[in-house]
Amino acid sequence: MSTDYYTRIEQGRIHVSTPVLNTLADVLTLDEDQRRYLFSLAGKHSTRAPRQTKQKVQPQLQRLLDDLTTTPAIVMGRQMDILGWNRLAATMITDFGKVAEKHRNYVRILFTDPAMRTLYADWESVARTAVAQLRMQAAKYPDDPRLAGLVGELSVQDPQFRTWWAARTVASLTTGSKTLIHPTAGELVLDWDTLVEANDTEQQLVIWIAPPGSPTHDALRFLASWTDETPAPRLHEQEG
Repeated sequence: MSTDYYTRIEQGRIHVSTPVLNTLADVLTLDEDQRRYLFSLAGKHSTRAPRQTKQKVQPQLQRLLDDLTTTPAIVMGRQMDILGWNRLAATMITDFGKVAEKHRNYVRILFTDPAMRTLYADWESVARTAVAQLRMQAAKYPDDPRLAGLVGELSVQDPQFRTWWAARTVASLTTGSKTLIHPTAGELVLDWDTLVEANDTEQQLVIWIAPPGSPTHDALRFLASWTDETPAPRLHEQEG
């Protein structure tokens, strides 16, 4: 590409093809936001899938998790991977720190951990919704080999997953309610909500709450006081 040709591109004097824009973005080592801005200036849409780097929980989100001592919360990333959690979420759902990092995926845990089928009062509804949310991820990243591997593994292992995946239903991670039958705290009727991290919109904070004064609200505080008896390991210690 000549200097004159590049100058005419900068000045908007010529129309640029998508391949040329991709080449420019690569040469200039643009990040995803800069790449999208470049394409918007040219009035085009990038056909290239965003580069995926390994996700780590944002430090500010981990600090927030640590401060939420009476509210169960997790941080979910791409493909519904569990990136971070607080002690109460580990007590209420499962000890995520004991799950191998490569298997620390919400949908995978739902289908492969037998305890999940008795923890959720309506496991089938929860699992169906999770599959639909994973299908949404597949639409966003159709060529992701790790996601394809997860779908293949669960399709072979679980006929329900295979059937629900084939139905092609999609759903977003937004808000809702769940009922859990916890072995220590009993029935927990929880509302859940999702907040998106500004610096990485593919990291979502999921929290479970209950109305003040309700039996579930009191039960969460009981669980929080129960877990306070044992110090919670830091995330980097859990990763080993």
